[in-house]
Amino acid sequence: MNLPSINPTKTEAWRKLQVHFSEIKEVHMMDLFNQDKERVQKMNITWNEFQVDYSKNRITDKTISLLLELAEDLGLKEAIELQFEGSKINQTEDRAVLHTALRDFDIMKPEVKKALQKMKKFSNAVIKGKWKGYTGKTITDIVNIGIGGSDLGPKMVTNALKYYSNSLKIHYISNVDGDHVSENLKEFNRETTLFIIVSKSFTTQETMTNANAIKNWFLQGATQLDIEKHFVAVSTNESAVIDFGISEHNVFPIWDWVGGRFSLWSSVGLSTCCAIGYNNFEELLRGAYEMDLHFKNEEFSKNIPVVLALLSVWYNNFFDCESEAVIPYTQYLEDFLPYLQQTVMESNGKSVDRNGNTINYQTGTIVWGNVGANAQHAFFQLLHQGTKLVPVDFIGFSESLYNNKNQHQILKANFFSQSEALLQGTYKQNEPNVYKVFSGNKPSNTILINSLTPKSLGSLIAVYEHKIFVQGIIWNIFSFDQWGVELGKKLTNQLLFPS
Repeated sequence: MNLPSINPTKTEAWRKLQVHFSEIKEVHMMDLFNQDKERVQKMNITWNEFQVDYSKNRITDKTISLLLELAEDLGLKEAIELQFEGSKINQTEDRAVLHTALRDFDIMKPEVKKALQKMKKFSNAVIKGKWKGYTGKTITDIVNIGIGGSDLGPKMVTNALKYYSNSLKIHYISNVDGDHVSENLKEFNRETTLFIIVSKSFTTQETMTNANAIKNWFLQGATQLDIEKHFVAVSTNESAVIDFGISEHNVFPIWDWVGGRFSLWSSVGLSTCCAIGYNNFEELLRGAYEMDLHFKNEEFSKNIPVVLALLSVWYNNFFDCESEAVIPYTQYLEDFLPYLQQTVMESNGKSVDRNGNTINYQTGTIVWGNVGANAQHAFFQLLHQGTKLVPVDFIGFSESLYNNKNQHQILKANFFSQSEALLQGTYKQNEPNVYKVFSGNKPSNTILINSLTPKSLGSLIAVYEHKIFVQGIIWNIFSFDQWGVELGKKLTNQLLFPS
């Protein structure tokens, strides 16, 4: 069964939103707060360890009501059901979109359960020192070789959960730049390093170029027979993997119903599993699964991904905001933005709708940002006093992992104060110096989470995955293909191998 294919701009809800926008576009949020003392309580969602405050947005109760009406008109509920049922909603590639099945602990696919058990056995063997290299030494370093979703997702999670890591050193090689590979190789000992090659097809040019370069380096001090003790693969192309020299027992599966940028929950996350241990990896999956249930079952007005997606559509399509910033107030999430950039912009950067028509309205937003408080001393000047309107998601944590109470209080003070400053500006203050005037009225959401754990991180990532899905449904586009990536690959091959 196919997704609904409705041009959002032709709906009655869209027309009402246009009229409503013209009525409130100049309204200052401070006036809205003054008029409604219950605003914060009403525009707040508490779920598990999450508290999402979306009151600092240029919206009224009517805005939310109309956005929810738009979601209903465009068949969002039916679309969510189709995704979770496994319908082939990635119609241009004739595939289902079932990354949620990778973490479904109620009805887990047998092949997923089997893969997780294999990951558990492998990661335990490496962590406990039972997996030996070709000279009998234990493994000290693991290198993930992949690109795109085979790199950004696992790298982000591994670095975000460093607090939970063991003694293994985890490295990521993605760029086909030979200098990058050579610099990395300086750090590795052939006898104690294990390489994970992640490529669904085992033909990805950048990944296989790097894999072969590393294999050649390895063979300078080892033999072809030693490869099986130092190389494993995540791939569907078992014959190519075996030709490379990897044992068939060291091949981990990936399925065509899992898109690359949504694959960190699968065997693609093997490096993460080794870094934090299988139990923590499973907690990551459980956190995502709990968010899946929230997204699937909660009414839209209290549904975190739905509300965040509808607000994004509001700014993108009515205020003409081209970008949105995400600012995590923890250094652990420094790789969250590169991960989000791929996941968001590769998904919703589309200009043809689900009917095959060229689109005459804006779709995918540009996502950018950096960790707070660093970002405050970089681009926040533009957010506060620039001419562009940039909605912001602030992500913070109530507790410090190392119990650094004093420093964490300072960090949290920055987290809360920046959203307040964007809201208030110098509202109704008599500031004589025009260069010190802040207009305020800049929108933001604050996502406050108790602490950074594997489970809460899983839930957070799933929030943004589902937000992307909702946006794609509203914009009537296919979010799960990436044909725009293919043209560059084709031209590269033409330059390298002219006919």
